[in-house]
Amino acid sequence: MTVYKRRKNIRQRGSHTHGWGAKKKHRGAGNRGGRGLAGTGKRADHKRQWAFKIFGADYFGKRGFISKSRKKTNATTIDYIEKKLQKLLDKKIAIQEKDVITIDFKKTKFNKLLSTGNPTHKYKIIIPYFSSKAKEKIEQVGGSVVNA
Repeated sequence: MTVYKRRKNIRQRGSHTHGWGAKKKHRGAGNRGGRGLAGTGKRADHKRQWAFKIFGADYFGKRGFISKSRKKTNATTIDYIEKKLQKLLDKKIAIQEKDVITIDFKKTKFNKLLSTGNPTHKYKIIIPYFSSKAKEKIEQVGGSVVNA
């Protein structure tokens, strides 16, 4: 014959605290070590073992992909080129051929051209990235922007 035992919490109905002393003692997520998978971090050894058992070794650590939009761009402007033109010519980053000045930004830290400023010379600029407005301004004066 099967013996049916009443559940403990049924016996504690009406006892106000269910055997946990003061009202405060057995409430909230702090009593459980946080909600959900909280506390499964590097130093929480007990929950860490539990997480390994349930989810496997891949639960911790980084994985996934790195977005292309996270590429670091160092921008320069038309204004910068105008101000530092002599310096660029001295360092052989810019080369003057008749009336066109060719600037190769592959030799510098810059990889994007922005449109701030107005060009006063004809430039042939070799750079990986550039804004459409910058290209437009350079071409108005008779120059060109080439994708490196």
